[in-house]
Amino acid sequence: MSKKKPLEGIRVLELGNIVAAPFAGKLFSEFGAEVIKVEEPKNGDPLRNWRVMYKDTSVWWHVQSRNKKSITVNLREAEGQEIIKNLTKTADVVLENFKPGTLERWGLGYETLKKVNPSIVLTRISGYGQTGPYREKAGFGSVAEAVGGLRYLTGYPDLPPVRVGIAIGDMVAGLYAVIGTLMALRVRDRDEEKKGQEVDVALYESVFSLLEGMLPEFDLTGEIRERTGSTLPGVAPSNSYLCANGSYVIIGGNGDRIFQRMMTAIGRKDMAEDPKYATNQDRVNNVEYIDSVIESWTKQYPIKEVQRILDEASVPVSPIYSIKDIIEDVHYQSRDMIQEIVLDDGQKIKTPGIVPKLSETPGEIEANGPMLGQHNEEIYKEFLNFSYEDFKRLKEGGII
Repeated sequence: MSKKKPLEGIRVLELGNIVAAPFAGKLFSEFGAEVIKVEEPKNGDPLRNWRVMYKDTSVWWHVQSRNKKSITVNLREAEGQEIIKNLTKTADVVLENFKPGTLERWGLGYETLKKVNPSIVLTRISGYGQTGPYREKAGFGSVAEAVGGLRYLTGYPDLPPVRVGIAIGDMVAGLYAVIGTLMALRVRDRDEEKKGQEVDVALYESVFSLLEGMLPEFDLTGEIRERTGSTLPGVAPSNSYLCANGSYVIIGGNGDRIFQRMMTAIGRKDMAEDPKYATNQDRVNNVEYIDSVIESWTKQYPIKEVQRILDEASVPVSPIYSIKDIIEDVHYQSRDMIQEIVLDDGQKIKTPGIVPKLSETPGEIEANGPMLGQHNEEIYKEFLNFSYEDFKRLKEGGII
């Protein structure tokens, strides 16, 4: 008998688009929650048309929307809003990432939804949060990365700030949305009255929370951490180093004993034993010289040989992977992080596996990203008892 998935029995209405809320919905769906994705009837979530396409659908869609059910509802129409209220009666969570005030304008704010279902958890993701002077400003993940302090730190000191390379602000906010929702559900389930609550996730705050000790550092010293390229500020040695074949390798030799093992392995036992390099702060004071010594060694060998020598010395080391390198990596494969799905026409495509790994109740990929409105008939007839006439009328009227 198969074990229940961790979130089995939890129903989530996903009202958001593109990245943050749908990323959170993906995580819920991978671990057994029934995620009903609500899309506008004509074009659906814009992510369906983003980046690389396969037969009119983004391949990203099959990552972001796997395991979900798709229904269509026009949230701007009264009848559509009534549908959401009725679905809320059956749900545990409503997940959204609209601009603050949008749900209220549609008559679907928390005060309304909790009257319909006092146990509902309304998880809201927005650029600046539901309160404060910036709440009504438009806010995408890229802007949140700027306001949250991450863009200022990313890149080289003599060049303009750069993007990390993925929608990291949105995805971090999505992670916080999942964490906050699970905490709210735990509180609700331990409450005698089973009261729900709002979960307010701001993209800029999600990014800001990643900034390590920079706030107290500035408060105490007035120091503003600046862009440092490939180095790790205040920790040495930790950098990227050029190898003989023109590739770069990342080496983290910043633990005291690790440094000693590394320098011995590269033929500089004198530096391993020199008290001038004994502690991290000692090495930070001499980081330019240490980095030059390490790179003069890495330049003598192809990257695989550098990795072999340092692996044997138990020093953290790795090439800088492209997606091609990731797919070919045996460790990724052994941990089932490269999975394969089959699209409706038989086309096979690779897709990322599930994170995290649970030993007894693991998540899994059960279904590809749904077609727009694929589950309308199932949801509306099963949950709301729509008749054939209801279904036809609302569809023809552009409500669903």
